[in-house]
Amino acid sequence: MSKNLSEDPTIHPTARIVNSTLGRFTEVGEGTVMLNSTLGDYSYTTRYCDLANTTVGKFANIAAFTRIGPTDHPLDRASLHHFMYRSADYWPDAEPDAAFFAHRESRRTTIGHDTWIGHGAIIKPEVTLGHGSVVASGAVVTRDVAPYTIVAGCPAKPLRERQPPAIAERLIALAWWDWDHGRIRAALEDFRALKAEAFLEKYEGAKEGR
Repeated sequence: MSKNLSEDPTIHPTARIVNSTLGRFTEVGEGTVMLNSTLGDYSYTTRYCDLANTTVGKFANIAAFTRIGPTDHPLDRASLHHFMYRSADYWPDAEPDAAFFAHRESRRTTIGHDTWIGHGAIIKPEVTLGHGSVVASGAVVTRDVAPYTIVAGCPAKPLRERQPPAIAERLIALAWWDWDHGRIRAALEDFRALKAEAFLEKYEGAKEGR
């Protein structure tokens, strides 16, 4: 059955969204939590995803139980427990550690356009996933991922290229993810039927329709 997505975001009633921005045709699934994050046009999360301090591009596909930008505990102090920065939870005369929270928020994770993050994957803070990249289910990504590269494992390592570098560069230059809604609809059958190189050959000379 069609979900009838619209320019207004579709948000499951159990999702929790704090200080975050949602683009057009986005969908936030059941139990998902978003904190200080941005979800680009057409991107979606499925069930029980957790995004913190993250910028997600357009057309990102985020599978269930994914964690992106999970916050860290301080490893260089006498303790790593959160009584140090959530201090008001323990003592009425103590203030939260605002500087610590500001530092957490500054450590942004960036997810490129047309990406796919598999079930249960974890993307650490300050990591960038390049456009078109894929993260396998259960992977733990601790380093940047090159565009159109598939990574897997713990820690995640390159598995193979999703597209050859020359094709990847042409797709990034085409930037079809910036086309308007009507133009994408007009090209729908070609998105379905054509391999990437054939698609490029047809549309590289027609960028003025963005």
